[in-house]
Amino acid sequence: MLAAVGGTEQATTTEAVIGTDAPKPVRKEITVYDFKRPERVSKDQMRALEGIHEGFARNFGAAMSAFLRTILEVRIADTEQLTYSEFIHSLPNPTCFNLLTIKPWEGSVCLELSPLIIFPIIDRLLGGDSVDSFVPQRALTTIEQRLVGRITDRALKMLADAWSSLGVSYFDLSQSESNPHLVQVVAPNEVVVVITFELKLAQKSGTMCLCVPFTTLEPVLDKLATQSWLSYRKKDTGVNHKQRIADSLKGAAVNIRTFLAQTTISMGQLMHLQVGDIIQTEKLANQDLILQIEGRNKFAGRMGQYRGNRSLRITRKADPDERL
Repeated sequence: MLAAVGGTEQATTTEAVIGTDAPKPVRKEITVYDFKRPERVSKDQMRALEGIHEGFARNFGAAMSAFLRTILEVRIADTEQLTYSEFIHSLPNPTCFNLLTIKPWEGSVCLELSPLIIFPIIDRLLGGDSVDSFVPQRALTTIEQRLVGRITDRALKMLADAWSSLGVSYFDLSQSESNPHLVQVVAPNEVVVVITFELKLAQKSGTMCLCVPFTTLEPVLDKLATQSWLSYRKKDTGVNHKQRIADSLKGAAVNIRTFLAQTTISMGQLMHLQVGDIIQTEKLANQDLILQIEGRNKFAGRMGQYRGNRSLRITRKADPDERL
């Protein structure tokens, strides 16, 4: 800047001495720069961050939908650079403000959940329909904080998976506050990257903000390239994605039943059945019993007893059309 000012003065002086025949100063393109809101993260790096958190939004929405047993839509609403002071003053008070530490880094990030969506989620967890739920203007109670903790635990796990390509092992919750002005992570004029997510539950919607200070992000800015993001997406849609689906299916409940035999009797015989009567079937006593899962033949086995309870020892796979 000083060199440009000096060059301008020299050119002006020369023109005054020589006259109108002197060459005019060359016009240079001027770019507006705001010292209050400097953009220290490039557009390519911002796009890489947005791409990483798009994967987080999908995984977090799927995990929360399974947890709440209803659809929770999560998408990125905005990605921008602000000062920490502007970010704090844009948040409601009270709110659900969480300070996270990144391992093995030394930095910290902030995760804020809007009361507009956190109270409907709590209402859903407590058995409500979250449609006409009232959103109070108060801090969370102790019981509500425990419930929100189950939400943030899932968010931290999904964030760690999304940030694994940047060398992050896990996120740790170090502090929770209802008043965001009480948490001073960095200086008020420090640049932060704010990623805003929109959460929709039934007819209710709210935001979740992830605030990453530039000092925390600076050591890994070189990794935020297009190639790194493509490798992350390939990894996410591969083994890790299949493993997450498999882990979610492990807790799914299924109906299992075993058929002793199948036969046909008349309505008159059915009406006159008494305790002690014997029903004849076409199945022999030494034949395998068919075990069905969700109404489909899956396995065959032998009836037995285990620790005082009736049991079935699986001996083979059953044919789909095998007779009961």
